[in-house]
This record gives sequence, structure tokens and C-alpha cells, in this order.
Amino acid sequence: MKVIVIITLCIGFATVGSLVAKNISVPEPAVDTMVLPTSGQATVKAIFAGGCFWCMEKPFEKRNGVIAVVSGYAGGHSENPNYQNYISGGHIEVVEVAYNPDVIGYKELLDVFWRQVDPTDAGGQFVDRGHGYTTAIFVKDDLQRSIAEHSKAALADRGIFKKAIVTPIISDVTFYRAEEYHQDYYKKNPIRYKYYRYRSGRDQFLTKIWGDEKEMGLQVVAKSSLKNNLTPLQYRVTQEDGTEPPFDNDYWNNKRPGIYVDVVSSEPLFSSLDKYDSKTGWPTFSRPLLNENIVEKDDSSLFFARTEVRGKKSDSHLGHIFEDGPAPYGLRYCINSASLRFIPVENLKDEGLEHLLETFQ
Repeated sequence: MKVIVIITLCIGFATVGSLVAKNISVPEPAVDTMVLPTSGQATVKAIFAGGCFWCMEKPFEKRNGVIAVVSGYAGGHSENPNYQNYISGGHIEVVEVAYNPDVIGYKELLDVFWRQVDPTDAGGQFVDRGHGYTTAIFVKDDLQRSIAEHSKAALADRGIFKKAIVTPIISDVTFYRAEEYHQDYYKKNPIRYKYYRYRSGRDQFLTKIWGDEKEMGLQVVAKSSLKNNLTPLQYRVTQEDGTEPPFDNDYWNNKRPGIYVDVVSSEPLFSSLDKYDSKTGWPTFSRPLLNENIVEKDDSSLFFARTEVRGKKSDSHLGHIFEDGPAPYGLRYCINSASLRFIPVENLKDEGLEHLLETFQ
């Protein structure tokens, strides 16, 4: 039996003729007035252009700390664009990501962004051609610009792409929410969405470029790649559940104020404000900086039961937790230096962790 499938594609007037444009009535758009959940947590927004906005929602929405992702238009000269005229108004398709910076950082969002696009293509993205489908990072302030520029330079230094990275970093512009039928398209039309992604060539390109890193964020990479990025000791500790020598490691006696992050994923783990000398020869903390960034697991590898501490996003081995710590928490997080990277207070802003500065004030 022959099955004929009619596909609705995410394209505009500039798209190649081999694809069929959407034929849907267009409601009146408006500047985004999205009401976010009131959880008492700070909310920050970021805008990214990665070609078809259908394909950019899901990768961000599945990240912890992302509150909402909205498809829309930005960067042009016309007001209140809609799907029929945004290209003629100079706009491009974008997504606006609302996120909690205490859970996910702007640097991680950039890491997600790079893994969804071809940043070397100045003429569109994959099968969608024309200015309306080009890539861009719209920054809201100098801090986002600094982090974005650093991320872009770091990506170029890795040499993943043979051609130059042309994705521009542009100052903040007005965001216009797209029509409702575009929002969460991958949920409303999952079959059409999957077919479009495959036929557009996006998935094949990303798999070829990123391989095992395609679905990962926070600079978490496959173990084969980690061997090239970590020292032998760091790899043995984080990936093979090893233990470094006491009193012969980087941070056991470090007294500088700052934040300790996961050496693999860069997720914030511990603060120098909670660090104390346990006389064991390893960096020791009375509590985590963010409980949601660590996972505790039973460990019976020795002749007595212990509780292992692992990074939530990286799944890296960090160390162990014991119930003989100082008041008021009574806990001792005994952590390997090799599983950590220390960021001094004066460098937190450059690392996209400026929201943690108030901890030291």
C-alpha cells in the first residue's frame, strides 16, 4: 500500500520551490507579553536565531532551568510583523528563551545553540534559504555580549568547522511573538516536525559535525573526547570513579574566595564560603552551593557503605559525603580536586556566573 504524506514545512517566501509553504490563516501578532510562572526565582531572557524556529524550541525546552521558549521574529525594521511579511520587513525567525540563571547559565544556552545550527552559513540554514533563516545571537547587555563573544571564539578555536563562523552577535532588539500555530509545533505536529527536520538536512549535518556531542549541553562531551580534554588524573577520577592522593592535589589548601564548578560540565557545585579544613587532605565542604546540581548514590565498593556524590549533568564522580561535619549541617563533602575547576570571585562575571557574586557581598 502506498501512503502519501502531505507535509507542512517551516519556510517563507524565500524558500526553495521544492518545498510547500504553509497555507494557514494568520492571526494578528503582537510584541511578546508572555506571563511567566511566579516561582520567586529570577527570570532572564535570551534570543537566538537558528533558522526555522520550529527546530529551535525543543532543544532549549528540555533543559533544566528553562522556563519557556517562544517562537517569534526580530532584527528587522517593520513593526508587528507576521509570517506573511516578516521577511520583507527584514526580520529573521528567532526563539526567546526565558530561564532561571540559578539553574542554567547563559553560557550553557549558547552551548545548546551551537549544537543546533550551521554557524558557517551566511545564506540561511539547511534547506531554508534567505535572510529570514540566518543565524544570530541577540544580546541584551554587555555581559551577554562578553559571554557570547567568548563562546564564539572558543568554538572557533576547537576547529570543529572547516569554514569561518559567521553567526553575528547583535545588540538587543524588539521581539515579536509569532502566531500561535507556530508555538510548540514539535508537540502539536510531531510527525510533520520529525519529517521536516530530517528532510531539511539539519539532523544529518549536526550528527556529522558533533557526533556524540549533538544532544549534550554544558560542554559535556563523549568519553572518547573527554580523554583529549582532561588530564589523565581528571579522567580517572571523574570517569572511572578514582581517588586522587590526599595533600597532593590542587585545592585541598586553597583559601581564595570563589566558586568550584564541575570540571566536565561547568555546573556550579560548591562555594569557598562553605569550605573548611577537615584534616583529610582533600577539599571539603559543609554543603553544596546548589543541591540540584549534585546526585547522591549508595556506594558499597569498599567494606563499608558510603554515599557517593556525582555531578547531575555530567554524571562525573566527585567524591563522597559523610555525616561527621561541623554544625549547623553536620555534613562533610569530601571532594576530589581533579573533579573541580576553581573560579575566583573576580572572574565570576566573565564566566557567566555574576548572579553568584551577591553570595560574597
